Amino acid sequence: MFSVAGCSFTEDSDDSGAPAVPKPTKQAAALCRALHKELPGTVNGLERRTTEPASDFTAVWGDPAVQLRCGVSRPAAATTATRSAGVNGVEWLPEKRDGGYRFTTVLRRAYVEVTVPEKYAPEVDPLIDLASAVKKTVPEGVA
Repeated sequence: MFSVAGCSFTEDSDDSGAPAVPKPTKQAAALCRALHKELPGTVNGLERRTTEPASDFTAVWGDPAVQLRCGVSRPAAATTATRSAGVNGVEWLPEKRDGGYRFTTVLRRAYVEVTVPEKYAPEVDPLIDLASAVKKTVPEGVA
């Protein structure tokens, strides 16, 4: 488990529809584009769908959708006392939300956020299928 420093979180995904498209920094945008190319076609047995609007910074699987957004801001929940959870070599900050969980990578050069509806409990399972792509394209470090 790792501790992370906190700051504000400005944009958020819309759990009822398509994920909001983040506005990453130039460095994060390059990492997110690389991640987008490596994302699997299936996550937790759910088929990948096209997002509207189409973006290299978002992806969805299933209905209700498991949503991925890359290049988001550091989550407000990330504080020096916050504990992360490791899944296949990637550290994630879990946040319980109405209807499921939001997980955001920590200690990576870009923040990747995955929102998982409670229908897919245990909600951590989709992270198993995403870890390889994150490890391959988003280097360890501080964003």
